[in-house]
Amino acid sequence: MLDVTDLSCKYGNARILENIFFTTRKGECIGIIGPNGSGKSTLLKTLSKVMKPASGSIVVCGKELKDISMNELARSMAVVPQDTNVDFNFSCLDIVLMGRHPHLGRFAVEGKKDYDIARQSMELTNTWHLKDRNISELSGGERQRVIIARALTQEPSVLLLDEPVSHLDINHQIEIMELIQHLKNDRGLLVIVVIHDLNLAARYCDRLILLNENTIQAAGTPSEVLTREHIRRAFRADVLVRRHPMTGTIYITLLNSITTTEPESDGKTIHLVCGAGTGTQLMYQLKTAGYNLTAGVLNVLDTDHETALHLNVNTIVDAPFSPITPESYAANVDALKAADYVVLSDVPFGWGNIKNLEAVLEVSGAKPVILIAGWQNRDFTGGKAGELIQAILNKGAVEVTSADEVVRKLAEI
Repeated sequence: MLDVTDLSCKYGNARILENIFFTTRKGECIGIIGPNGSGKSTLLKTLSKVMKPASGSIVVCGKELKDISMNELARSMAVVPQDTNVDFNFSCLDIVLMGRHPHLGRFAVEGKKDYDIARQSMELTNTWHLKDRNISELSGGERQRVIIARALTQEPSVLLLDEPVSHLDINHQIEIMELIQHLKNDRGLLVIVVIHDLNLAARYCDRLILLNENTIQAAGTPSEVLTREHIRRAFRADVLVRRHPMTGTIYITLLNSITTTEPESDGKTIHLVCGAGTGTQLMYQLKTAGYNLTAGVLNVLDTDHETALHLNVNTIVDAPFSPITPESYAANVDALKAADYVVLSDVPFGWGNIKNLEAVLEVSGAKPVILIAGWQNRDFTGGKAGELIQAILNKGAVEVTSADEVVRKLAEI
């Protein structure tokens, strides 16, 4: 439906985009993502013939874009711009009827068919009740829906949207994205949308194109494009990428921006004993501080095991819900001996993981051990875990009260 081959775009002598290739099909939503200045809006302007490409080919509905007049293009492609403010006192119906201009002759006026199409578009976007309102009186979400209704009144096959939700609150963002999903599913429109919110892009787009450094860094399904490595490279930010348990879509949690400052950890290694989600914050803080990190023993499917996978922490694991095996215990002791420091999170101890404490006791006294206080309330072994922790403390382990204090204490050692 819209195919781009070896596209390059320039402003003067500055090359903005180069070597852009992609194909599209009817009834899909393609999200254009990327950092500021990566050429997202430039790509949309070029696809809509507002800007002339430096080189390459754009084919729209089987015809070269350069051979299509603006009026003909407007009958197959509609654009919702980033700025939807209207400075004139038009009614919403007047605004929507402007979408019929490509279908009218030079001196023709709108007829019943045009009004019917405008009404259908407004009903579809839930704006018909606003038809007599001045567009300048509307909220941001209402105005955006009216502008989309105007675009639909053109009866396009292709709909381009430039950051349609960037200035809206969250309920209006969802409203607009649900509308876009309806249009591509029920009307078979090809939708190409520039979008900053990566979580919305993951939820509503069938495919994503990640622009960075003047070209396409990655393209494919949201799970193929929204990887931790791709986001780190493009946005200079560290994130966790997970699949939402209810929607099944990818979602992204920002951890921190990436700086060029070297952390003062001297390349030391910490072995973390944790579990049940108690190590997640510690792993992140210790990795951010620049420490090499190992962890164990953890059960597969434990929250801390999932975090360790995301942060590339070398972890000793056992099967879900199983006690620590002799093999895992031996591997854990080896990891503890190889580490420079040992940290115990505020993990509850039961008979399934008590051997982690026995392993820590084996190396206590030979290297610094830091544990988070409050263990008296986390002993579910009838006192056995408490005895082991007390023995670890007797060999010089230090108690702290929080993950933040763990990091500060390590810096002091």
